[in-house]
Amino acid sequence: MALPGLTPNKGETAGRLEPSDRLRIPTLLMRVRVLFFGVLKDLAGGGSEDAEFAEGADLRAVLDHYLAELPGMAKMAGSIVVARNHAFAAPATKIAEGDEIALLPPVSGGSEDGADGIEIEESGNYFAITHRSIDTRRLADRLLRGGEGAVVTFEGTVRNHTGGRRTLYLDYEGYEPMALRTMAEIGRELAASFALERVAMAHRLGRLLVGETSVVVIVTAAHRRPAFEAALEGIDRLKKRVPIWKKEHFADGEVWVEGAWDPDVPLAR
Repeated sequence: MALPGLTPNKGETAGRLEPSDRLRIPTLLMRVRVLFFGVLKDLAGGGSEDAEFAEGADLRAVLDHYLAELPGMAKMAGSIVVARNHAFAAPATKIAEGDEIALLPPVSGGSEDGADGIEIEESGNYFAITHRSIDTRRLADRLLRGGEGAVVTFEGTVRNHTGGRRTLYLDYEGYEPMALRTMAEIGRELAASFALERVAMAHRLGRLLVGETSVVVIVTAAHRRPAFEAALEGIDRLKKRVPIWKKEHFADGEVWVEGAWDPDVPLAR
């Protein structure tokens, strides 16, 4: 019996294909959703698109495709990270039908979706991606249980200049589900490494004016030293691992701020 779409050759026996028939078997394709962030979104001309790749393709094939399609990506190929279904993934990772694949430039730096953002609360710890102003005092209050001897807060704000250029405002964008998941992972790592009570992290997205708060890390502990050390470690890890980017707007232009990924994050090239 011939496969659908193939014409049997003379003398073909049931269930058997001649070599010429095998050559005519169509290549199976997988459809995936590809997301672009930061400067890559500008290069691609949009934030997402559907694409098809041959069955058996890996993430390296996806990256190579867009490096060929978008020449401007070539100069930053060595610092791009690829995520598959909200998790960092190595280039050799195979893709599957319906995957969500994100191409992530260097970062600059149970949940419920909503217009104001998303959040996770677990074991008394709290993590949020928000589009509203961050109320730092209220965030700290939700951690307090009475047994803390120290509450350390790091609050990152928008400054009015960079490199001698006057800053007008910043635009922050992020891969929201993955950003939230990564912040929660960092919180669990801090709790396992330091003698802490609770941890909170929140990052704001959208347009921020000079003086507004962009990110907050709050740590409570019985003693001050682990609280200080964990807060510093928390913001350092957030800046290098959480997929959030910022575009800085000056009086004379604008630029995506490029930082560096954490060494543990697998680069695509």
